[in-house]
Amino acid sequence: MLFHNRKTQLLLVNSLTFGLEVCLAAGITYVPPLLLEVGVEEKFMTMVLGIGPVLGLVFVPLIGSASDHWQSSYGRRRPFIWMLCLGVLLSLFVIPHASSLASLFALNPRPLEIAFLILGIGLLDFCGQVCFTPLEALLSDLFQEPDNCRQAFSMYAFMISLGGCIGYLLPAIDWGGSFLAPYLGGQETCLFSLLAVIFLGCVLATLFVTEDAATQADVLDGPALKDAPPKPSPPTCCSCQLSRSSCLLHARHILQALRNLCTLVPRLHGLYCRIPKVIRRLFVAELCSWMALMTFMLFYTDFVGEGLYHGVPRAKPGTDARRHYDEGVRMGSLGLFLQCVTSIFFSTIMDRLVKQFGTRTVYLASVVFFPAAAFVMCLSHSVIVVTVSAALTGFTFSALQILPYTLASLYHHEKQVFLHKYKSKEEEDTARMDKKSAFSKGLLSSQKLPYQNGHTGSLFSSSSSSSSPPAAGSALCVSSSCDVSLMMMVGEPDSVAPGRGICLDLAILDSAFLLSQVVPSLFMGSIVQFTQSVTAYMVSAAGFGLVAIYFATKVVFDKSDMAKYSV
Repeated sequence: MLFHNRKTQLLLVNSLTFGLEVCLAAGITYVPPLLLEVGVEEKFMTMVLGIGPVLGLVFVPLIGSASDHWQSSYGRRRPFIWMLCLGVLLSLFVIPHASSLASLFALNPRPLEIAFLILGIGLLDFCGQVCFTPLEALLSDLFQEPDNCRQAFSMYAFMISLGGCIGYLLPAIDWGGSFLAPYLGGQETCLFSLLAVIFLGCVLATLFVTEDAATQADVLDGPALKDAPPKPSPPTCCSCQLSRSSCLLHARHILQALRNLCTLVPRLHGLYCRIPKVIRRLFVAELCSWMALMTFMLFYTDFVGEGLYHGVPRAKPGTDARRHYDEGVRMGSLGLFLQCVTSIFFSTIMDRLVKQFGTRTVYLASVVFFPAAAFVMCLSHSVIVVTVSAALTGFTFSALQILPYTLASLYHHEKQVFLHKYKSKEEEDTARMDKKSAFSKGLLSSQKLPYQNGHTGSLFSSSSSSSSPPAAGSALCVSSSCDVSLMMMVGEPDSVAPGRGICLDLAILDSAFLLSQVVPSLFMGSIVQFTQSVTAYMVSAAGFGLVAIYFATKVVFDKSDMAKYSV
């Protein structure tokens, strides 16, 4: 029963968090110089880095909504996690082998090599970052109480920071001269092969996460039936009916998927427009904070290589200009590595800080701290001062990985306070579904509403186990698999899963993270070309940080803020 322990489950889930961040951090460090080396201009390089976030903005809310309603023997979250992990593994193969793949299809492989490289980078960025949304929802499913949720997300931020440390450190190692080179190839092939092995091991760890599947069992069986004595096996007729209804359910899911493709834009509009006010305020503050931080993180290595070391990325290998740039990239990687070390430290003490000073104080302090550090990097020409300032931004990085998600979990845990309008909407939906299933009232004894956190509750109340035995004529279907078949034929699963679960709101917050990469990716290259200085990267990051301070003061942290901001 080792894998059923709560702490073990937390480590198993966050092992994938670690693997994802290792791959993404190594990609952020290694990919921009790789694009510049194959001839991609700087302004187009920043646009390539925006492909994954743009796709994520489209699909993250859809995946979040689908995950809230999904039902399978593997749970609601893991099927989406595994599908996205498959895309990450594919990208780890395509990026180092872009040249070889291009030579198989064209006599002039350079344009096709760039295309394969862009494909691999977009796939890594999209699948890697979108995969965090169902992972965060899985953590929220397993740890619903506010204190437990904060501790779980502290571990989540710790594993992200630890993965970032390893990810930023791996590209700095000379893999071409290591003992693995004869077996795996040069620097790129060796590095990405190692990333694939690490990531595959982390994905396999999620096979032992059992609580998510147990949640699905609760949907069908309910807690009352778990404590009830064993029931005799259902008759063959019920089994056949269950099988036929399952086929009908799968067919209906396929038709529903086709309809969803045809209504993609209206569905996206509906998901983004029906955002509760407390989530909307948190989203705007998250967006500005992440735009500041991601502008810094995406272009920090280039800033150090060109701005502080005065290197030239397109210079020929072996020249002084190119050597200075490579030294600057390595020093930039060291700064991002130290940022992750700082983030690890604050992740371990974040729970204590929140208990000592409160969520509001810690969150606002982290947001205020970043633009101060960014201004120091703008004004200083000392490599040591800039590196120390970059390392200290780990405080902001840690806070943004923990506090917004614990606030969203708090909103859903106390939905009657923070999401009261949405609660009444749920009651209307439940009442409407009860009317649709009125004919089955004699068979289904009672139903529970969805749990406060947006997680599906059980179909049967505890009273069902203590009720009088059913008549002989109805004994075939009461508390048996026939209940399931009736639900499937009527379409009852829609009433089990709420119209808006927590995964959708976490997806909205993750959309802020993705959008924060799109804007810098689209415009920062042009801004740098216009100003003729890479210092524009840090100036822009500081400017976004100042805007984030204003919106952070508008976030709802407790019940008193509801009246204060007239939410």
